Amino acid sequence: MKIAVVRFPGSNCDADAYHAARAAGADVTYVWHRSTDLEGADVVVLPGGFSYGDYLRPGAIARFSPVMRAVAEHARSGGPVLGICNGFQILCEAQLLPGTLARNFGLSFVCRPVTVRVESDATPFTARYRVGQELRLPVAHGDGRYVADDATLDRLERGGRVVFRYAGDNPNGAMRDIAGIASEERNVVGMMPHPERAVETLLGSTDGAAVFALAGVAAGV
Repeated sequence: MKIAVVRFPGSNCDADAYHAARAAGADVTYVWHRSTDLEGADVVVLPGGFSYGDYLRPGAIARFSPVMRAVAEHARSGGPVLGICNGFQILCEAQLLPGTLARNFGLSFVCRPVTVRVESDATPFTARYRVGQELRLPVAHGDGRYVADDATLDRLERGGRVVFRYAGDNPNGAMRDIAGIASEERNVVGMMPHPERAVETLLGSTDGAAVFALAGVAAGV
């Protein structure tokens, strides 16, 4: 299995995602945002950071990077795509996921561990978790408040597409405590918490490791 970690100008969690995927046993490669193909990758990861300095709004410029055409084609053909933090913002801007990520309530950057509950195990990146399982993962964002209209939120809930939900401590005011969602086909997942920063005991938690270990199952390996 091959995982492509896409690098944008301003990405700062690309090395973390690379390490987490390698630790899960994957063949990992970096793909620069100006590339027009994914170099044969089975799985795509859009990492956290501040692509293009978050000018205009997070992800608004990155969605026009040449590589995003290949990412969209990969997603629409059923290929697994994971967007973490800024990657989640990019997926929403590219309309590969519904809704948007708005400024946190309180207008402050939030950086701390939070508890999230697994709401769905029906995605490539959550199948090794139990529904209801609580994970301790860090967040680090200023624009992480998930927002969508009521009709969209209801569709996500009815379709089992809310993947992660903040449990007890909602760090950004996200609607319905949503921390991560999936596409209708469930192959595209976006999440604000950082699983790649919780893959080793030294980091304080290994709760994020299964997100990357499952990518192999998603690719049919």
